[in-house]
Amino acid sequence: MLSGRFQGSGGYAVVDLEATGSSSRRHRVIEVAVVLLDRECVPQGEFSTLIDPEGLVGPTHIHGIEGPDLGGAPTFAGIAPKLLGLLRGRVLVGHNVGCDRAFLVAEYARLGVTLPAVPELCTMRMAISRVPAPRGFSLGACVADAGLGDWAAHTALGDARATARLFAHYAADAPDRAGVPGAVEAAAGVEWPVIAHMPEADALWLGRRSVDRPVVRSAEIPNDPKGWNDSAQQMVPNVRNGSA
Repeated sequence: MLSGRFQGSGGYAVVDLEATGSSSRRHRVIEVAVVLLDRECVPQGEFSTLIDPEGLVGPTHIHGIEGPDLGGAPTFAGIAPKLLGLLRGRVLVGHNVGCDRAFLVAEYARLGVTLPAVPELCTMRMAISRVPAPRGFSLGACVADAGLGDWAAHTALGDARATARLFAHYAADAPDRAGVPGAVEAAAGVEWPVIAHMPEADALWLGRRSVDRPVVRSAEIPNDPKGWNDSAQQMVPNVRNGSA
């Protein structure tokens, strides 16, 4: 699912994944979402799709995805070129971002593509460094502590949206802890691979219906000065292979 507006590269790519298990080497990505933020943490666009893991779906009791939900879903190879275009030139952000990156590295490695090292910012680590610290460091605990409202937990797009709001909240609340100095500039200089066109890449992306619903208006969510739930901000048109 691609939607909304996209205004060029630079800034942050907030990523969340659902997988068939906990091992990036043995398990596969079954859903991916990216929320794009500009340098000021204003939302620019979002991307999400279910992914055919070409095997068992794994812990349905956690991610809520069943085999029939994947009818028509692309394989990872089918989204790999355009996903590179979304990530290219941006700082990678996530809640325990190292886990998300490990799964992405493994998926691209299966296609013979080396994912480059890029600047990363982890909202979990940012939470740990806060004074006073949140009452817990899970995404749910951190979001609740920040008073950022409810979301569709354990869906890639729901978690990515929540992480993006949390990142913007931390960045605004404590700019000195918002990230590595020059991270955005450093990310813009990273050389990314370009994947040759694959027939699979023409497959349609399949968004999860459970998060493709009317969003809560921003006025109903505290600490939402930038209109996170304004549907006009939700997000991205077509992205070319390997570039944005």
